[in-house]
Amino acid sequence: MILILGGTGEARQLAEELAAREVRVVSSLAGRVARPRLPVGEVRVGGFGGPEGLARYLRENHVEAVVDATHPFAERIGANAAEAARTTGTPLLRLARPGWQAGPQDDWHWADDLAEAARMLPDLGKRVFLTSGRQGLPAFAHLDDLWFLIRCVDPPEPPLPRHHELLLARGPYEVAAERELLGRVDVLVTKDSGGPQTSAKLTAARELGRPVLLVRRPGRPETETAETVPEAVEWVLHR
Repeated sequence: MILILGGTGEARQLAEELAAREVRVVSSLAGRVARPRLPVGEVRVGGFGGPEGLARYLRENHVEAVVDATHPFAERIGANAAEAARTTGTPLLRLARPGWQAGPQDDWHWADDLAEAARMLPDLGKRVFLTSGRQGLPAFAHLDDLWFLIRCVDPPEPPLPRHHELLLARGPYEVAAERELLGRVDVLVTKDSGGPQTSAKLTAARELGRPVLLVRRPGRPETETAETVPEAVEWVLHR
């Protein structure tokens, strides 16, 4: 059995590819999205109870290998997976899409985390398109002089910025629609999630000459890494 720590498009694609090769796969989802897109095959939802709980799951279910295909910013499960794999001697692969790369016409500014992004933001614009995820919104709640167009999948909980408009939507997004939204703001704030599903906003920002404030990815434990689903499929089959 292969355990996929999922929640991303790459995780769903990997589960489908492995199931087609008659590999037993269990996909684990954190349960933070109300209506997640479910992969093919077996699915479990919810946490494991830290690295100890995950290690116990690996032993009790005779897991042969783990693929961490979680979001680039899901640092806690990444650390737990690395520790549990090391404790149990289970092979672990990190499936991580490459980060975005700026082109010559892009006006990108980098922050190490959301707190730094909030400090930098007032110098970049007064009207903000914020797409950094609902869990990080409290970092911007104190910026009363700015107006925010906030986009996330599920309704966020307070605290939120005082002046905001909430847009609930799920990608992928089209460039034309993103261009219309960015026409209402001065600056885009997002995380370096990478991949094509949400990159249309970067294209629209480039076309409109809008600055982009990007949050760098957090560090991850060192482990074997694949950038594409075919690479991950090959790794699993060799196990």
